[in-house]
Amino acid sequence: IFVDAEAIGYKGTELQDAINSDEKALAMFETIRAHGALRMGLVKNLDEIATRQHTPKIAFVARPADYVSSSGKRINAGDVDLLVRAMSMGKLHHAMMGTAAVAIGTAAAIPGTLVNLAAGGGEREAVRFGHPSGTLRVGAEAALAGGEWVVKKAVMSRSARVLMEGWVRVPAAV
Repeated sequence: IFVDAEAIGYKGTELQDAINSDEKALAMFETIRAHGALRMGLVKNLDEIATRQHTPKIAFVARPADYVSSSGKRINAGDVDLLVRAMSMGKLHHAMMGTAAVAIGTAAAIPGTLVNLAAGGGEREAVRFGHPSGTLRVGAEAALAGGEWVVKKAVMSRSARVLMEGWVRVPAAV
């Protein structure tokens, strides 16, 4: 579920404490999530939302703005196409979930969506968005077929940690 940050009183530059320490904000996001799940047909009534904590995800988006990431790194508005903050399991995520990142790339590729408009609109195959921990580049190819948008591919890569360290011993004769 994508929401316009400004429409709910945010800038898109918020970090975890600004949301996670605000019970009223957390309740608002849970209400939006519950109604979104109902509208999507994921639950039959609002009482069922408690049994479906992991989906749907909710994110709020905004046009680019300068901010300081959770690690203290300055992110300039000119370095990103849009800002995104996402909720996971009832809290603002410290960075960005992979599934949400792919959804952001896909929504940005479809002209006229909230994500596409926050990124400046028009046709695009990739966006770089700012999140609480920094930035991430994602992309997608989407095409209009038979009056409906069809996603042909989504692209994301990232590494926030060392994935491997080691040595390879190659015999001198090789």
